[in-house]
Amino acid sequence: MAAGQETAADTRAKADGRTWTALAVGLLLLAAWLTGHGSGGRTAPGGAGGAGGVSAAAAGDHPPHLYAAHVPLPASDPVRIDIDSIGLHAGLVGRGLTDGTIDPPPYSTPKVAGWYTGGPTPGAAGAALIVGHVDTETGPAVFFPLSTVEPGALVAVTRADHSVADFSVEAVEVVPKDHFDATRVYGADAANRPELRLITCGGDFDSARQAYSANVVVYASLTGSRAASGSGA
Repeated sequence: MAAGQETAADTRAKADGRTWTALAVGLLLLAAWLTGHGSGGRTAPGGAGGAGGVSAAAAGDHPPHLYAAHVPLPASDPVRIDIDSIGLHAGLVGRGLTDGTIDPPPYSTPKVAGWYTGGPTPGAAGAALIVGHVDTETGPAVFFPLSTVEPGALVAVTRADHSVADFSVEAVEVVPKDHFDATRVYGADAANRPELRLITCGGDFDSARQAYSANVVVYASLTGSRAASGSGA
């Protein structure tokens, strides 16, 4: 589905009875997808721990929180993501699992990002997940500038209920794929704060394997919400 084709769907009810074990299965499958996707043959901006406030990931606890916990929002499907500080503006499409692996946005729509429908919607309690390609064989894709985002930057996610969930970036990490800690990257903290993870490929590109060496992971926490522009709310 190309950017601009996403419509304002009905608010998605929060799933009942979800366990961390069930969610982790899907997220580990997502990690397997991220191991081999990104394409393009270039090094992502910022490299593995270079510019843009990017740091190497440390195993264990999540990065420290820079902001107080915000009251979670009701569940509602996200339709758009905007990060003005790096010029990132994109439509969002829901992605699930296909044949045991995550179904990413196709390379034919490189400017679209995907949110994982098996987890919380952005703004609801827990860690919501948005993934996107860094590039394709023909040029940069939706998350090409992601590694240059700085802590404190605003990530605005427009939702189907005509609200905007505002997240503030707390940390940006490069996670080597051979040391990927799914619990750290995908799991919410003990308080189940409303958080957001943005993930793309990063590090060095291995042309023989057609894969990147790492993932760029942006950790952000919900810090506010507002009515979407033109919503009439």
